Amino acid sequence: MGKLQDRRRFLGAALTGALVPTLPACGGSDDPAPAPAPAPAPVPEAQITQAIAQVDTLAANLMTSSGVPGMAIAVVRGNQTVYARGFGRRLVTDPAPVDADTVFQLASVSKPIGATVVARQVGRGSIQWDTPVIAQLPWFALSDADSTQAVTVGDFYAHRSGLPDHAGDRLEDMGYDRREVLTRLRFLPVHPLRTAYAYTNFGMTAGAEAVATAAGIDWATLSEQAIYQPLGMMRTSSRYADFAARDNRALGHVKVNGAWVQGMGTMPDAQSPAGGVSSSVNDLAKWLIMLLATGEFAGQRIVDAAALAPALAQQMQSGPPANGRPASWYGYGFNVGTTELGLTSYSHSGAFAVGAATSFTVVPALNLAIVTLTNGYPIGIPETLNAQFFDLVQYGAFRRDWGAIFTDALAPLLLPEGRLVGQSPPASPLPARALSTYTGTYRNDYYGPLQVTEQGGALVMTLGARPLTLSLTHWDGDVFTFTLHNENATPGTISQAAFASDRVWLEYYDHEGLGVFLR
Repeated sequence: MGKLQDRRRFLGAALTGALVPTLPACGGSDDPAPAPAPAPAPVPEAQITQAIAQVDTLAANLMTSSGVPGMAIAVVRGNQTVYARGFGRRLVTDPAPVDADTVFQLASVSKPIGATVVARQVGRGSIQWDTPVIAQLPWFALSDADSTQAVTVGDFYAHRSGLPDHAGDRLEDMGYDRREVLTRLRFLPVHPLRTAYAYTNFGMTAGAEAVATAAGIDWATLSEQAIYQPLGMMRTSSRYADFAARDNRALGHVKVNGAWVQGMGTMPDAQSPAGGVSSSVNDLAKWLIMLLATGEFAGQRIVDAAALAPALAQQMQSGPPANGRPASWYGYGFNVGTTELGLTSYSHSGAFAVGAATSFTVVPALNLAIVTLTNGYPIGIPETLNAQFFDLVQYGAFRRDWGAIFTDALAPLLLPEGRLVGQSPPASPLPARALSTYTGTYRNDYYGPLQVTEQGGALVMTLGARPLTLSLTHWDGDVFTFTLHNENATPGTISQAAFASDRVWLEYYDHEGLGVFLR
């Protein structure tokens, strides 16, 4: 289950291909090009109006079927917000209601918002999509010297830098700050530049850091000055502290034994450009209006249209054709595709496994966009609602059972991780050696030092910047286990810690093959 588990933190790219409500455009196949499709028939205006009128019902039905505590939705048509409403509660144990100004953590919906920040800077000449990151961050490096010199802001925003999937996420869980995580990426194995798509929050963060450095200010301040303030997005921020200080904010929830409870929460400042934005649907509607107007808002040019265009174009194939469906594509921070009627669409989803699920879809030819935010972990609610809405817009009826499609797709992403999950301990395990045999300081360039000590007749591991302190339980011979729960480790996750002379292998930290710590 490794690959699925790697994609737990932000599901924006996992929800491409057959799963997104607006199907991606064809591409990436060696088959002969099909005959040009006939021009799509125009969607009747009355059908769009009728779909908007059914959003209340869509939301109520999904709230009832899922029990998710809170939800907010906005619909934009042309240069107007035509629908904005909240449902349910900000916190399951508190009657305070969600409204259109309630602030949610956006998770990976932060990526396309950040891409518009970059596009604004590109339009102003501060940076270019093809600027090498090392030109602004001379301390940054990948494990391949040629890639280090060549990798650009756009490469990171298209997830084609060569870094492995979700590189750096577990360093963040260990308490390392942004600069430390980005510095340690140099120890990861990489694919050749621009040959493979791999969704990386900290890769995109490296690109954003280069943009902020060129501007001479930090990323959160740049985002405010470039996008939030000009659009009047007064309840939007790229700082966790601002979210935490809001009086009207939605707190994250997870399901435990079938009941929704408050989650542990997450503070994503380290990769803020990729997942750290918080906002309301009223604010996001203004951003969607700007997107539909290719960078204009209320008669003012916010982002240069030519600088924005590459972000909304196919830059990297994110998934191959499958089951009769075309390939999926990523732009710079956006999923880029076409609807079943052949209309260009832009979308993205976001999720925190500790309690957030968000999604938006834009169809420029219809001058229409929708955004749905929830305060429950990712079970497909916002994606289902947006897909149902655009089915009603285009066809006047649902074309697929979107709820089942997204539920089935996302269920594996919330499973616990580890080869020993669900296994009973050996009935007659080999005994461990004297615990002092295992104690000491172990070194790992990527993850940093690991301290193993004996406390009260048991082994305890300490690692990371926060630091993490993890108790070890004997399993068999020189193999111990530990459990952990954080944004990337869902409840029930169990990892092996296998000792051998001068080293210990930690299963949970071996996703990139760097799980060996040397004493």
